[in-house]
Amino acid sequence: MIPMEYPLARFQEELGEGRARCRACSRFCTIRDGGFGICWNYANIGGKIFHVGYGLLSSIESRPIEIKPFFHYWPGSSALTFSNWGCNFYCPWCQNHRISFSRPPADSGVRHSPEDLVEMAKAFGDEGLCASFNEPATQVDFLLDVFSLGKKEGLYSTVVTNGYFSHASLEALIESGCDGFSIDIKGCPKSHTKILKGVDPNVVLSNAKHAIELNAHVEMVFLIVPGFNDDDDCIRWIVEKHVSMLGEDVPLHINRYYPAHRYASPPTPLEKLLFAKKIAQEAGVKFVYIGNVGLPEFESTYCPTCGKLLIARSGYEVTAYNLDKENRCPRCNTRIPLRGCNIKKDKRWRILL
Repeated sequence: MIPMEYPLARFQEELGEGRARCRACSRFCTIRDGGFGICWNYANIGGKIFHVGYGLLSSIESRPIEIKPFFHYWPGSSALTFSNWGCNFYCPWCQNHRISFSRPPADSGVRHSPEDLVEMAKAFGDEGLCASFNEPATQVDFLLDVFSLGKKEGLYSTVVTNGYFSHASLEALIESGCDGFSIDIKGCPKSHTKILKGVDPNVVLSNAKHAIELNAHVEMVFLIVPGFNDDDDCIRWIVEKHVSMLGEDVPLHINRYYPAHRYASPPTPLEKLLFAKKIAQEAGVKFVYIGNVGLPEFESTYCPTCGKLLIARSGYEVTAYNLDKENRCPRCNTRIPLRGCNIKKDKRWRILL
């Protein structure tokens, strides 16, 4: 029996005969009375959907924004980063499978309030808030309350996500103050016929485009997984869609996969990552990064016009910053798209939960 004190989900549709459809994400789970959605955070109680995972968090950490990865959003800052339990995708290579593949401990877990997180962020000197590690779409109602409160206190809000929000929840998140989206594009339509069936990458791209239209900052992450999305056609499809739907200024992070959970293929060869970067640059993407390889030259920002090193990064830290107050290259005056900046602050990253 699910206690009734859980908050009513904002995004739902009552279908009658005890059924209801969750509209927090684009899975649009139809849930019968007493049942749960695919993420186990939303449940049907008496024909209505409640957020039973509200405030049940698996981790809380103060982390540099660059680790998300965000390279053009508040460089040099830190965000109070938190996660809950569950997911709506269940990728077999998930690095965070211990929390993403687990149900929220609804009966025994400690529930945090939005006030708890905002006060933690302020107390430890973080500039913002970030939902990460597992999929933020599993806790939309909690995020809306946290981010709205953070906005009032002058904190930025951001998410690291697979981008499968519903349009309604995406718009509500942006209205609440969430203006940074690190979105993982898993693969192309062809690759999804092998793994992650029922997930449409076009929905992810459409949401990324809509976020940009609503003046949010977007950075895309393409984790190249051998045997899933590493063939030339898939890489070209993702790059083509990135340019045509999101634009050349939107950063693209091409990341290396490592074996995890149920997926044992060897790590992505560096040559494949460099090939994907070359394809993206030839297509016109101005800011292409290679992550998870530990090489600063692939994680630093260079002027797309004259090639000058503008922001050097190493180990998720900004080690050099060569832009003027208007974010322009000092050599050729090209403006670099950035949102926010806190590059002078020196701090240690704290693990709180």
